[in-house]
Amino acid sequence: TAGSSDAGITLEGPIGSKTTFLASARRSYLQFLFKALELPFLPTYNDFQLKVKHKIDQKNEIYFVGLGAIDQFKLNFDANKTESQQYLLNNLPVNTQWNYTNGLVYKNYQKNGYWTFVLSRNMLNNQAIKYENNLENEPNKLILDYKSQEIENKFRAEHTLRFNENKLVYGISYESAKYKNSTYNKIFVNGTASVIDFSNELALKKYGGFVQYSRKFLNERLSLSGGFRLDANDYSPEMSNPLDQLSPRFSLSYSLTPKLSFNANTGIFFQLPPYTILGYTENNNLINKQNKIKYIKNNQLVAGFEYNTSLNSRISIEAYYKTYQNYPLLLRDSITLANIGGDFGVVGNEPAIPFAEGRSYGVEFLFQQKLFKGFYGIIAYTLGRSEFQDKNKIFIPSSWDSRHIVNLSLGKKLKRNWEVGVNWRFQSGLPTTPFDSRSALVTSWELNGRALPDYNLLNTNRQDAFNQIDFRVDKRWYFKNWNLNIYLDIENINAGKITSQQLILDRPLDENNQPIGGPVIENPNDPVELQRYKLKTIDDVSGTVLPSIGLLLEF
Repeated sequence: TAGSSDAGITLEGPIGSKTTFLASARRSYLQFLFKALELPFLPTYNDFQLKVKHKIDQKNEIYFVGLGAIDQFKLNFDANKTESQQYLLNNLPVNTQWNYTNGLVYKNYQKNGYWTFVLSRNMLNNQAIKYENNLENEPNKLILDYKSQEIENKFRAEHTLRFNENKLVYGISYESAKYKNSTYNKIFVNGTASVIDFSNELALKKYGGFVQYSRKFLNERLSLSGGFRLDANDYSPEMSNPLDQLSPRFSLSYSLTPKLSFNANTGIFFQLPPYTILGYTENNNLINKQNKIKYIKNNQLVAGFEYNTSLNSRISIEAYYKTYQNYPLLLRDSITLANIGGDFGVVGNEPAIPFAEGRSYGVEFLFQQKLFKGFYGIIAYTLGRSEFQDKNKIFIPSSWDSRHIVNLSLGKKLKRNWEVGVNWRFQSGLPTTPFDSRSALVTSWELNGRALPDYNLLNTNRQDAFNQIDFRVDKRWYFKNWNLNIYLDIENINAGKITSQQLILDRPLDENNQPIGGPVIENPNDPVELQRYKLKTIDDVSGTVLPSIGLLLEF
């Protein structure tokens, strides 16, 4: 495959009579397109995949799976014309990330079931660095230097049994994890500048087990499934007892008619807080271990109906209700982890306590049309709310509280091997937080390069709604020993925009509206700690038309 954004190759075939393989690699050159579009950031991604499967005999098989990725990120200093570009250049850290996952799976088939044994290792390496005004040659201008590694070695054994109309699955898991963190970060909190500087290494042992039983009744019209899972680790007494993380689950499906069925499931789920929280260190002490951080608990209930038509289509509607407990409250800014948002940066690398509760609920509608007279498509609509407690334990919209989400994908196979498709996405605006008046303080701006949110007014504003239309057309040719596919893909063909307000330095402009001179201090005679820069508001607009052409060659 080769397109205007990336190129890749996939190989598949046999290695002898009992062994097959699948391998692929891809590299992007999206940075050239972004540079042509004068975007201030230039991403490059690489990914690799490999699967080798060997059938030992009729009852035994083994296969290996390997996945890897390398993501690189550069700033485009040539895109320095507009105030919006300058804002992004001053704020975005330079990120480098690589990761891999390797796994070995062995299956032993028996008369009434099979055993599965899985041995795997995954690793994530993450780096972020930022200098004030991007002056990389001046060490005293360093603001952020973050490096972390997450390493997990896992083993899982599970047994699947079938007898008559019964199915039983049970298993155990063990994991040895290691987390390394080296952080240097200048911050401005509560009117004071300070420096976070620590390096640590955390070793963690995790263990768990599960049982799941299912059976069909009433001539297979009723399907019931129930079970539980246990999880624990040796991080602290608060998380070492598996019974404290007992997770029962139950589901049912009942066919009201041959085409209409009722489905429901409920359960309790536990999730370990991020390693950034578990491994945060002050004076060589795991602060959040002392703060008795816990597993995040989720209770959920989902129920709905599904209808399969005679035209090869499916219609479903589901309602859901979920609650969350022990959600980490980040003490530095007194904000829950769920309300951090999706900005660039390091999330959770600070003191926290298991403080907050949350809830999400709504209705989802789905219509899926499988290929019928050349047409296919999916329409999905979600009406939902997501709310988490603030520092006063009052439920407020979370940073992910998009009330309305619509996805529509429609395709048509035409004559002579032409195919066209369109995708439309709509999302109502996400909550935002007003700026803190202390953002203009010289000390704050020099460390952050951006406005600080006023967490006393957390998520009290909202962005405008956003919609995007993507279009693609394919043409295929079939030859004796090879096939050719050429495509044109245009993302955001309607030039949909997301506009948010940002604060920037209010510097003098020349006749071409280019900033000249240094920042303006409004009150130069005040004490240093009270001096403020002159700021102004601009519209930070995201949303670019991204055309792409390419070809796919199969042989």
